Amino acid sequence: MTKKILTTKITEPIWLSISEAAKIGGVGDKTIRRAVKEKQSVQFRIINDRYYVELKSLILYLHRTTKLKNKLDQTGIGQYIKEWIK
Repeated sequence: MTKKILTTKITEPIWLSISEAAKIGGVGDKTIRRAVKEKQSVQFRIINDRYYVELKSLILYLHRTTKLKNKLDQTGIGQYIKEWIK
């Protein structure tokens, strides 16, 4: 069985609402809102008074601490990913 490696660069970022980001990360809405409020390496934009978080920065933020990484891996999207590419 050969292992395929993704070589295509992402040109358009993926923007998620706060609730979508929380579900993907396996954390609560408050965790995402706190990261946005404290500007902790999470890129965001405001459209029509709603916050949207960029997916790549969300994943990097959730990998910063062991507690958040465990939540990502156990209840978030990480449970479907065998290995994170670094």
